[in-house]
Amino acid sequence: MAQRPYPVITVNEKAARSLRGGHPWVYGAETTGPDRPCENGDLVDVVTQKGRWLGTGFLNDHSKIRVRLISRNTNDKFDAAFWRRRLQYALDYRAVVMGPDVSASRLIFGEADQFPGLTVDLFHDVLVTEVLSLGMEKIKHILYPQLVELLADRGIRVRAIYERNEAALREKEGLPREKGFYPLPGLETDLDGHLILTENGIKYDVDYIGGQKTGFFLDQKYNRRAAAALAPGRRVLDCFTHTGAFALNCAQGGAAHVTAVDISQDAVELTRRNASLNGLEDRVDAVQADVFDLLTDLARGKGHPYDYIILDPPAFTKSGATVKNAYRGYKEINLKAMKLLPRGGYLATCSCSHFMTAPLFCQMLREAAADAAVSLRQIEDRRQSPDHPILWGVPETEYLKFYLFQIV
Repeated sequence: MAQRPYPVITVNEKAARSLRGGHPWVYGAETTGPDRPCENGDLVDVVTQKGRWLGTGFLNDHSKIRVRLISRNTNDKFDAAFWRRRLQYALDYRAVVMGPDVSASRLIFGEADQFPGLTVDLFHDVLVTEVLSLGMEKIKHILYPQLVELLADRGIRVRAIYERNEAALREKEGLPREKGFYPLPGLETDLDGHLILTENGIKYDVDYIGGQKTGFFLDQKYNRRAAAALAPGRRVLDCFTHTGAFALNCAQGGAAHVTAVDISQDAVELTRRNASLNGLEDRVDAVQADVFDLLTDLARGKGHPYDYIILDPPAFTKSGATVKNAYRGYKEINLKAMKLLPRGGYLATCSCSHFMTAPLFCQMLREAAADAAVSLRQIEDRRQSPDHPILWGVPETEYLKFYLFQIV
């Protein structure tokens, strides 16, 4: 290997196999080195125990993930032009797979776009970002101006950048938890954090300062559209409604009536505002309740008040250690929903945790159906929208499972 300017980290065979399989992470226990002094956030070369080069990535001794690879090409030079090309690739991809929907989409999806630990969502004219790795934190001053320029070239004028750097993962990277407008010249920094976002023809009041994650879940965009296609004439129960997105899509799609449920009163009030914003308040009721308790209470009654139930819960598990408990939670709500629905009714159900893998989720559904003494007729098996691409070899990028069934 030709002389290179970066310190060298040596990895064991387990790590080498993972990297050769396409995964970009190297864990600290799998490494030795670097061979000379360097700082966290610097670039390092990763080599096998026999000295074979595997790639270049950002080093961070604070994190369990000691190196995050950004390149497997020895010819790459990691200057501003390199990052501009990477941003261009990401935008080109969204232009193809999202078409006119690109104005409300995820522009950067971390490792799937080779920006490890970086998320960027576009809400019409506002970028909402999250940085979860030290390497990205150190170069964001290069990325953000370039992204604004590249979007302007495509006719999208960015008004503001807002950072949602509040996740606990930042502390594991040695970074502070914080949020606020990014002070880029020419952009606004005194907005109230609210905007009207249009998705699938439906308007939403999005709070990108106080809302969950970056303010709105873009990954269910086309799943909402698929769910709405089954709604005409049906009585729909939308559980864990959050912003009312599934409820509103179904109401607009022709549902006879929709009841949207969330344990958060703030979510209930937001759903009501969004229903009113779209002139759907006469067909959408928003109710504050614990979904587990509500499904139990409904099952005690007679008849089948709903013939279509949507289950879109938050992630019941965010680590491998809690998967068993999450499995029980998913099974409980799906079992209750299956028992509540009439024969011929419809069920939309999903999980947004990558630890609840697709095989495990399907196993849970089979068990729930057996316990409910029903059969599931599968209509669709879906994943997250393509602006959240799944990178094969990196299972963490495949997290959303979404199924549509008829109960028979």
